[in-house]
Amino acid sequence: MPLRLEGSFREALAAADRPLAGMWVCSGSPLVAEICAGAGLDWLLVDAEHSPNGLESILAQVQAIHGYPVQTLVRPPVNDAVLIKQYLDLGVQNLLIPMVHSAADAEAAVAAIRYPPEGVRGVGSALARAARWNRVPEYLARAASTISVTVQIESAAAVDAVADILAVDGVDAIFVGPSDLAASLGLLGRQEHPDVVTAVERCLAAAARAGKPAGVNAFTPSVARRYLDGGARFILVGADVALLARGSEALAAAFVPASDDGPGASY
Repeated sequence: MPLRLEGSFREALAAADRPLAGMWVCSGSPLVAEICAGAGLDWLLVDAEHSPNGLESILAQVQAIHGYPVQTLVRPPVNDAVLIKQYLDLGVQNLLIPMVHSAADAEAAVAAIRYPPEGVRGVGSALARAARWNRVPEYLARAASTISVTVQIESAAAVDAVADILAVDGVDAIFVGPSDLAASLGLLGRQEHPDVVTAVERCLAAAARAGKPAGVNAFTPSVARRYLDGGARFILVGADVALLARGSEALAAAFVPASDDGPGASY
């Protein structure tokens, strides 16, 4: 039976008449991913760079989210052609590539999602969920058009090279990571420092000039609003693990005396 793949994040951004709001999915749990998928957000980012996710758990989460009206992006731990090939074969259609510092890094990411001669992706569609085991007609010829590539700007070098990165054919969007960017600027842990905010806004402006969407990570509502007003087309405003951590802490603050370390506490 011939099957059709869903539209990519690139297409969702192009069709949107407002910025798209999303959240991180970092727990590694398909159940948590499905709960987040039904929340009403526009997109989810399943993270494998700083979260306990391998191929099997990513597959399970992609399957759990499938069917809900939400876009799914996956961030691999590194810009590596072999790992990207495996993610694509799992059926991941939207990639957020971390630590892209130059146009050459961006070109490598794009090459990883394209079959030869345009790229270096290995051919295994008959064995892969990506092509639904060859049930998607003409997958090999159309694969690149079904995949979106967003590259992450998170260093001073990347900010300096942002115009060149945006000019790379096949880069659909950029996403600014203020945490690593702050560290790169010598401001570790100070994501809202004026110099970091200025660098983020520089990237947003460069993307607008290039005619490509830019996104940003911003958990503080006032900062998120500033970036949205500055032209961010998509944004991450929370994370599953952070919501659980803060929510459980609020329960403890409400019901456990401040002087009580809890039963059997040991540190």
